[in-house]
Amino acid sequence: MKKFLVTIAALVAAASGAIADEGMWLPSLIGERIADMKAKGFELTAEDIYSVNQAALKDAIVLFGRGCTGELVSAEGLLLTNHHCGYGQIQYHSSVEHDYLTNGFWAMNRGEELPNPGLTVSFLQRMEDVTARVEAGETPEAIKAEAEEDGKFSASVESLYYNNKYYLFVYQVYRDIRLVGAPPSSIGKFGGDTDNWMWPRHTGDFSVFRIYADKDNQPADYSKDNVPYTPKRHFTISTKGAKEGDFTFVYGFPGSTREYVTSDFVDYTLNHSNPAKIHLRTLRLDIISAAQEADVATRIMYASKHANIANAWKKWQGESLGLARRNTVEKKQVYEARFEQWAAGTEYEGVLGSLHAKYAELLPYAVTRDYYNEAIYAIELMGFANRPKRMTDVSYKDYSPAIDKAIAKEMLREFGENVAPEFVPQWYADRLAEAGSVDAFVEWLFANSCLASKAAYVEAKAAGYDFAEDPAVKMRAAFDEVASEKVGKPYKSLNNEITALYKTYMRGQMVFEPERSFYPDANLTLRVAYGSVAGYEAADGVYHKPYTTLDGIIEKDNPEIYDYDIPQSLRDIYASKEYGRWGVELNGRYTIPVAFLAKNHTTGGNSGSPILNGRGELLGINFDRTWLSTMSDLDYDSDICRNISVDIRYVLFVIDKIGGAGYLLDEMTLN
Repeated sequence: MKKFLVTIAALVAAASGAIADEGMWLPSLIGERIADMKAKGFELTAEDIYSVNQAALKDAIVLFGRGCTGELVSAEGLLLTNHHCGYGQIQYHSSVEHDYLTNGFWAMNRGEELPNPGLTVSFLQRMEDVTARVEAGETPEAIKAEAEEDGKFSASVESLYYNNKYYLFVYQVYRDIRLVGAPPSSIGKFGGDTDNWMWPRHTGDFSVFRIYADKDNQPADYSKDNVPYTPKRHFTISTKGAKEGDFTFVYGFPGSTREYVTSDFVDYTLNHSNPAKIHLRTLRLDIISAAQEADVATRIMYASKHANIANAWKKWQGESLGLARRNTVEKKQVYEARFEQWAAGTEYEGVLGSLHAKYAELLPYAVTRDYYNEAIYAIELMGFANRPKRMTDVSYKDYSPAIDKAIAKEMLREFGENVAPEFVPQWYADRLAEAGSVDAFVEWLFANSCLASKAAYVEAKAAGYDFAEDPAVKMRAAFDEVASEKVGKPYKSLNNEITALYKTYMRGQMVFEPERSFYPDANLTLRVAYGSVAGYEAADGVYHKPYTTLDGIIEKDNPEIYDYDIPQSLRDIYASKEYGRWGVELNGRYTIPVAFLAKNHTTGGNSGSPILNGRGELLGINFDRTWLSTMSDLDYDSDICRNISVDIRYVLFVIDKIGGAGYLLDEMTLN
C-alpha cells in the first residue's frame, strides 16, 4: 500500500509540473503552480492563497447556498455573489406589491436587511489529504465524524482522480444570511435567456448579502440579537480594472467536470442525453413563457423556476455545439487508440475495452433515467406526491395547477414515445388505457388528486384524508418503484463497475503522459483557476473584444421587451454622463465598464466567484461562460473557452448611482 501511495503522489507531482492555463487546482497544493502563476503575473505567495495558520484569501470566500460562491468585501460581513445565485431569495421576498425582481431592493440600514430561511454560507477551514487513512481501512464516514467535532463543523471526504486520492474538507456553516441589495432584473438579469451564455454580455449579475453571527462571531440561527459577522479576511477592491493580457485568477467552488472520461461518455452526452433533455425543457419553457407573458403575477411566480429550467437548457445547447465543433468524440477515440497500443502488456491492458463494453450495457438505463428525471419528475405534482404530509402554504406559493397540468400532458406524451415498455409502470399503463389518452389521464389525475391545489389540500388535510389513497401519490409510488428497481439498481451497479475501471484508467493516463497537467475534476470543493483577460476569435474573421460597456446596454435597451427594459434612471445617467468616480475612457469614449472575458477555467458552482488580479484584489464577479465554452466540462480549449465576469466598477456604480446605497461602499476597501 505504501508503494502504491508513493506512486500516486509521484504521478500527481509530475503531472502538476506541466505548464497550462487550464485547470482547477487545489489551494492546499497551489505551491506547485506558483512558479507558473508568477511567470504570468501573480505577485503573492502560496500562503497568501491558502493557509491554516494565518488569514488567507480562502477566508474571504464562501460556498453560497448549495451551489454558488460568494466573497466577503467588508469587515462587517458584507458579501457579494451573483444576482442569479440570490435570485431565489429575491423572488421569495417579492410580490405584486413589492416586486423586488423588477424594481430591485436596497436596504438603507441594517434594520431593513431581509432574513432568508434555509440559506447558509460555508467557510472552508482546512483541507487534508486522507488517502493513507482511507487506504488503511478507515471509513470516510469515521473521518468525517471526527472532523465535525460533535457538530461544531461540517465536513466531507471527497475522492479525487477517480478514487486514487481522498481529501477531507472541513467547513464552518453560518445560517443567518440577510439580503442587503439587488439591482432590478433589467440590470441583474439583463438580456434574460436570450443573452444567457452569450458574448457580448451586458449583465450586472450581482446581489448583496450580509452574514450575521452571535456575539462571539459564531454561527447561529436567525435572531434580531445577532450581529454582523467579522471575517478573518475580506477582499480589497480594485477600481483600476484590467486590460487584455493581464493576469487573473478565479477562486471558488466549481461544481462538476469530467475531463478524463472516455469517448463513450462524450458520445452519450452529445448524441443521446443533451438532445433529449433540451427538447423536454423546450416544451416546459414554452408553456411557462406563454403563461408569464399573459399575466404579471404569473411572471413573478414562475420567474425563478423559468430561470432554473432555462439555465441548463441553454448550457446543454452550447456544450453540444462546442463538442461537435471540437470533434471531441473522435479526438478521444484517437487518444484511446494510442493508449491501448501503449498499454499492451502492462497492467492497464484491456481497461478501455472493459469501459466500452460497460458503457454499452449502461446506455438504455441512462437514457431512461434522463426521461424519468426530465419528464416524470419535472411535473411539480409528482414532487408534491413525494411529500404529501409535509406540504405547507409555502409549497403552493409559486404554483399554478393549470401550468403544471399542461406540462404534465407534454411530459407524459414524450415519456410514452421514447421509453421502452418494460420501464413503464403497470399502474400508469392501466390508468392510461382506462382514460384512453394522455390528455384524458392528466385531466382525471388533476381533478382527483387533493394535492393539485392548495384549497383541495387544506380541505383534505383537515378532514384526515389518507394520502396513500391519492392518485398522484399512487402514481409517484409506481414510477419510483420502476425507477429504483428496473432502472436505478442496474444503472448504479453498472456505474459502480465503470467507476472502478476509471480508477485504473486514470492511473494509467498519468503513467502514459507523465508531462501532462492532471488537475482533479471539479466536485464543488474550493479551487484556483488562473489565466488572463482575453478576447477570442468567435468565427473566421470575427474577433470578440474582452470587455463591454454601458454604451452596449443603451444599444440593446428596449422598453417593449421585459429583459431589455432598463431603469429610466440608467438612461438618464447615460444621457447626462454623470458617472461620478466610476467613469473611464475606453476606445475614446467616456463610459462605464460592464463585463469582461478571461481564460480562467470555470464551471457551474463558480457562479459568484471572485475574479482577482495578481495582487489578490477584486476585479469582478464571475457569472458565466461563453456559449461554446460550456464544453469545457468535458474538453477545455484555451483558444475559445472564456469565463465572463461583471466588472466590479459596474457593481459599485449600480450600488451607488442606481440603488442609492452608496453608504455600503463606505464599508469596503477600495484601491
